[in-house]
Amino acid sequence: MSLSISQKLEVRQGQQLVMTPQLQQAIKLLQLTNLELAEFVESQLEENPFLERDESGSDPQRGDEARGEERADADASADHSTLDTDYSNIDNEAAPGDAGAGDWSSVSSRGPSLSDDYDAAENTGGVKSLHDHLTDQLHVTSRDDTILFIGSYLIDLIDDGGYLRDSTNEIAERLGADLSLVEKALRLIQNFEPSGVGARSLQECLKLQLRDLGELTPGMELFLENIHFLGTHNMPALRRACRLNDAELKAAIATIRRLNPKPGLQYGRDHVQVVVPDVYVTEDADGGWKVELNSETLPRVIADERYFTRLAASTKGGEARTFLNEQMANANWLVRSLDQRARTILRVATELVKYQDEFFVNGIRYLRPLNLKTIADSIEMHESTVSRVTSNKFIATPRGTFEMKYFFTAAISSRTGDAEYSAESVRHRIRQLIDEEEPENPLSDDRLVSILAGENIDIARRTVAKYREALGLPSSVQRRRMAKRSLA
Repeated sequence: MSLSISQKLEVRQGQQLVMTPQLQQAIKLLQLTNLELAEFVESQLEENPFLERDESGSDPQRGDEARGEERADADASADHSTLDTDYSNIDNEAAPGDAGAGDWSSVSSRGPSLSDDYDAAENTGGVKSLHDHLTDQLHVTSRDDTILFIGSYLIDLIDDGGYLRDSTNEIAERLGADLSLVEKALRLIQNFEPSGVGARSLQECLKLQLRDLGELTPGMELFLENIHFLGTHNMPALRRACRLNDAELKAAIATIRRLNPKPGLQYGRDHVQVVVPDVYVTEDADGGWKVELNSETLPRVIADERYFTRLAASTKGGEARTFLNEQMANANWLVRSLDQRARTILRVATELVKYQDEFFVNGIRYLRPLNLKTIADSIEMHESTVSRVTSNKFIATPRGTFEMKYFFTAAISSRTGDAEYSAESVRHRIRQLIDEEEPENPLSDDRLVSILAGENIDIARRTVAKYREALGLPSSVQRRRMAKRSLA
């Protein structure tokens, strides 16, 4: 048998989006809150001689007339295309001059940087937060872009105690991702330090810690299933349920007390900021809704072209001229990016308010099921853009101030199949029913299912139990016992 080796030349055609440094920075601008953005802009005002604070008082959501009609038209034509990015075809290693750089190619990569080195809260202390600690571990343990994206989102939802309060079903719906991917990302996080992080309940938190210690025996699993008896100090019931004698029960309790019920608190907490709305929603005179950006917190800057022209005319080539050109390009980039960011946030918020109109009129029971894809399709953007726009952004409405992501909720079908209810509205109804029950005759989960069925809501008993537990409400048996004690 002979083996022949030959060479051949093949030409292949494909498409990839180039992730230039400037495009990365523009996308990251979307994720910043107005307060973080103001801090970043302040740093650029100090560094760039051609950036000036805009004192004209112009409204960013109507465009800056001082820049002239020509600049406004140019900005409008490039309104969202450079920010609306699908990460599935990005080539991070491509050269900055390759196709796809667009309007960003003239900006130096040494210019206004929102890289990982930028810390919007760098003056708040040197203790690493739980969020940062988990994020570091995520990027060490995974190279899968999808898992990194979902994992980062999950980490954002984990509270200071280390708990994930949202269900994976809701998160999958919100992100438009497969449930299996969300659960895979969560399992990855649940292997991180501190042990027990990413748990959705106290039982799961303790179970994760026992697993890591190698002490998760069948007996301890049974103990965790009945740990609510420990919380109510009902030791006889706990002993019977776990089939333990006094010595074994004492040992099991001692094991549990060595664990940390809130593992996240051993790390520094994220800097607490007063919630400042990014968008205001008010009733309009025509009966509709008026959606406006909070212009008071939006930084306004302009590029001083006259100063640049004067300096450039007196500078003869070389590094000095290159520096001036780079700084002017960076100033123009920031002005355009801030305008595009404002327009994008306003566009997403307007569509969100339009979709959830019944909620604003009639309250939480009328909150419609909604995912990112619905809004993205309506305004012809990518889901990743909508996710960034709504992340850490707050909207002030006549019904209160909410994070934009609050309005994205899973759907629960009606029994007749002609309507859908949001998971949030169903949870609200469960709380309402329990609040109104007779203390000595509390509603069981089965009874709640029957009442909801009578209201055309098709929901399983286990889902009712899950929602009740997520609301921090004890079972009907525990509520009856608590009522008897209060009357004794």
